[in-house]
Amino acid sequence: MALIEAAGLAIEFPLYHHNARSLKQRILASSGLRLKTDTDNRVVVAALRELTFSIRDGERVALVGPNGAGKTTLLRTVAGVYEPVAGRLRVEGEIGSLIDPAAGMDPLLTGRENVVLRALYRGMTEAEGRALAEEVAGFAGLGDFLDVPIRGYSAGMNVRLSFAMATAMTPEILLMDEWFLAGDAEFMARASERLAQLVTGAQILLIATHDMAVVRKWCTRAIRLEGGRITADGPVAEVLGPEDRE
Repeated sequence: MALIEAAGLAIEFPLYHHNARSLKQRILASSGLRLKTDTDNRVVVAALRELTFSIRDGERVALVGPNGAGKTTLLRTVAGVYEPVAGRLRVEGEIGSLIDPAAGMDPLLTGRENVVLRALYRGMTEAEGRALAEEVAGFAGLGDFLDVPIRGYSAGMNVRLSFAMATAMTPEILLMDEWFLAGDAEFMARASERLAQLVTGAQILLIATHDMAVVRKWCTRAIRLEGGRITADGPVAEVLGPEDRE
């Protein structure tokens, strides 16, 4: 059974080129803004503040809110990229991330080599990895570029390769950010079909997006973030409202 559970979760990012001595910084640190000083007297940005929620098997959850609200930060924290400074985060289930197209990719290796390495990391054999590379190549439509180092790829080619790699195997927990919506019309038509299969197959979906049509189509629950805090959590229609145009 997949599970994501947070209690008092907090994420902070230090501002290493600042200190807490200036009057301006002290005013900001004592205000309701997201700048403050930590126990080491560093100025930090409180990216996520005291988040408490539980997402269980079968739920399709959207993270909504304005830019800078903490949506992608929360996705990356669940993925294990960021370590909480306070609170507790419990994640049960294999995670598949559609967050950063370049995450885990070696720019000096070819697309094919990156696919095989990802397969080996997931516990597959080298033969299975080579077969997966062929499947990814067909879906991404990269042709001969699959055997070119990915540092020479365009942004669109990186997205196609990353999407094909991330969606070739269905995870128990699927984390998605808005970048997957990029791409040419032909590719996105194929991507939408695969996304439907992936979302259906995953036990938990957690997606950060500004596209309310995506939220209403894919999700049963929405969590609204503002200023790093949860301001609403409930059924999609309840959180978005009938006239939400965010």
